[in-house]
Amino acid sequence: MSGKHNDKDSPPEHEGDFKQLDKDSRGALKMLLRPVSGPIFLGRVLGALSALVSIAPFILLTELGRLLLSGSSSTEQASNEATTHEVRELVTWLIIAFSIQLFLYFVALVITHLADEKLKSIIRNRIVAAVSRAPLSWFNDRSSGEVRKTIQDDSKTLHTLVAHAPVDTTVAMISPTVLAIYAFIIDWHLGLLSIAMLPVFIGLQATMMASMGPKTAEMNERLQEVSARAVEFVEGIEVVKNFGIVGKAHSAYANAAKNFSKFYWQWCGPLITGSALSMAAVSVPVLMFINVGGGALMVAAGWVNVPEVLVCSLISLMIPQALVVMGNMAWSYQQAGAAALHIVEVTFTPQLSTADPDTASETGKILSPVSSDEVEFIDVSYSYTTENGPVSALENINITLRPGTITALVGPSGSGKSTLATMVARFQDPDSGQVLIGGCDVRALRTDELYRQVSFVLQDAQLVRASIRDNIALARPDASDDEVETAARAAVIWEDIELLEQGLDTVIGEDTELSGGQRQRISIARAILTDAPILILDEATAATDPDCQTEIQTALSHLVQSKTVLVIAHSAAAIRGVDNVLVLGGGRIDAAGTPAELDASNNHYWYQLRKADINA
Repeated sequence: MSGKHNDKDSPPEHEGDFKQLDKDSRGALKMLLRPVSGPIFLGRVLGALSALVSIAPFILLTELGRLLLSGSSSTEQASNEATTHEVRELVTWLIIAFSIQLFLYFVALVITHLADEKLKSIIRNRIVAAVSRAPLSWFNDRSSGEVRKTIQDDSKTLHTLVAHAPVDTTVAMISPTVLAIYAFIIDWHLGLLSIAMLPVFIGLQATMMASMGPKTAEMNERLQEVSARAVEFVEGIEVVKNFGIVGKAHSAYANAAKNFSKFYWQWCGPLITGSALSMAAVSVPVLMFINVGGGALMVAAGWVNVPEVLVCSLISLMIPQALVVMGNMAWSYQQAGAAALHIVEVTFTPQLSTADPDTASETGKILSPVSSDEVEFIDVSYSYTTENGPVSALENINITLRPGTITALVGPSGSGKSTLATMVARFQDPDSGQVLIGGCDVRALRTDELYRQVSFVLQDAQLVRASIRDNIALARPDASDDEVETAARAAVIWEDIELLEQGLDTVIGEDTELSGGQRQRISIARAILTDAPILILDEATAATDPDCQTEIQTALSHLVQSKTVLVIAHSAAAIRGVDNVLVLGGGRIDAAGTPAELDASNNHYWYQLRKADINA
């Protein structure tokens, strides 16, 4: 999967400009709604018909009032009987008109709700497909709070826009227009009274909505920042308490929340006053005072009759409520636009590419099934994309890892160690060059085949909310309990598991919480059970106490036997007994050789590393 898309479907880009962000949000929303545009259009049509039919009850009420008024002044029995018959007929048609209006509205909402369910399914499938093909480094670059908000919250935000807005906004636009026209048909004086307060209401609402798009986009960006910082703080609370840095550790979340609160009040404070004034202008007492009071004067002047005044007064109440619905739907539209932008950005994540097996590689090798455990990096270069442009992380790396050997990667922070090592497991692919396993480009391997060849143990052990058995057997779900136990014993974690009431059935995160060292050893047990011939280790003991480090080193000694091992190290003590050492600096190989050969070299970083080890 190359991850390439047509320009028509390419994701919108923004650079922090909230007006541009609002524009991008609208484009993303249009793109996202494309698969359900047909049902949405049909929902609008039925909503429009429902709005047109809504005038019928008011016409019938007017006629009914006139009939009753004329009937009350008649004294003849035959005339009264005729009036009663006409009243029954008008009431019947009134019920029919209401029923037709409600039926059309109901069917329209059913259609748009079905469209909403269809869109949810499409979005979920797109997100799953995109995330499943995203490089693992994509998850490292984003907090779980950001990913969770996009997958859960943003998908739900679209519900109102798809299931309700097409019908409700259509009704809200057509119904007041039709009713206002009918009020003018009854009498133009009454028509003017029915819309007398609309200019005030619309003017105040327009003033408040003037910068709604950019402000909503900014609000969503700030909310996402608050969500991300909150998740980071909660996930790290154990470490925070252990090291007594609560005030410092939660400052990122506190600052994000404070900034959001300040922004929200500065934005919404003036809107509260404007909203109160606009709603007061179209409140029931004000509208009734104007329409009933003004209508009474017109009745006294003989211009109109009482039923006409009452009907136009009801119309004056309906028109502002429809406009309020439009305002609410406009807010939902802004919210949905921001959500759509996040969803589209996730669905257009960089995808792991697949090499073409019919094309010879740059080195002249033809892709073929994995034939050995040898790992080769051939002219590998890689750059990170930042706001200021690409930043080179690796440049023309050429190394070979022989089967059954342990190779250590050392170098200062930011030298590219983790980037280089994790390319074997396709955390990211090189911009140029190749990573080969047994002569086969890793991009030509199916995911399941790749992870039968490569396993890894990183500083931050990644466990899922499932039983300990399922966590250890994640790569081999068919493994027996005996095999799981054997791996757990080799990882020096079995005794801890036996102490738990439910043993292997203990659910991590629900039945128990594990220490960092226990989580790391379960991760090692998983790698032992997987028994992949190639292993990547990223300073697996770095975040644990000395006692736990000894147990983890014992577990690792079982794990690395007869494997092709690449170790990311930050101290000379962590790589004692390795076969080869690679010193990285600025994305390049500064020195390479056995530890003894590097001792005899003049490499500055290796000298400082060995000096620190000797002093320790």
